[in-house]
Amino acid sequence: MKLLATPEHYEQLQRFGINSTKAIGVKVPSIRNLAKKIGVNNELAMELWATEMHEARLLASMIEDPIKLTETQFDQWTADFDSWDMCDVTCDLFGRSPLVFKKINEYTAREEEFVKRCGFALMCELSFHDKKIKNEDFYPFFDLIEREAWDERNFVRKAVNWALRQIGKRNEVLRIKAIDCAERVLKQGTKSAKWIATDALRELNNPKIIARTANK
Repeated sequence: MKLLATPEHYEQLQRFGINSTKAIGVKVPSIRNLAKKIGVNNELAMELWATEMHEARLLASMIEDPIKLTETQFDQWTADFDSWDMCDVTCDLFGRSPLVFKKINEYTAREEEFVKRCGFALMCELSFHDKKIKNEDFYPFFDLIEREAWDERNFVRKAVNWALRQIGKRNEVLRIKAIDCAERVLKQGTKSAKWIATDALRELNNPKIIARTANK
């Protein structure tokens, strides 16, 4: 990992608000290449996470086995999130866990910024990667999005918006549902709700998106 680090990327991480005391400056594509060489390795993943190094934890999430992911580990790793990228990268692992629906319902109601972000980022993971989930399985997520649209914290409101847009782009049925949700959110009147809804409606009503979802 240290051989892959560069001063330039370390400085970039600082600009992105990554904890500089735990990062060394390795780009995510380089970490992904390393993960491919290692393969799935539960024991190594646990050891890497324990180092508390930012990039080591990203690598841990890439080589961990989602089937072996216990609820205790799920919660502990989420509690350790201290940046948006660690949250979002690890959600690729979490999204393949049988615990994902339970944790979406739980985390979206939590107070901690990155734990709450995780709940909405997991919605995005499911909408983008899991082609077997039925439309009806996404319907309860709209209630969670509407409920939490007031939260003005940057990493939360962006994740709420992301989830609304990503679910809506899955197919035409969900696009219409997402638009209905966005219009309800808009009526809440808070600064955060207005931004979430306006941005989502702009994308979901884009002719290119409409044409794309019409074929799904």
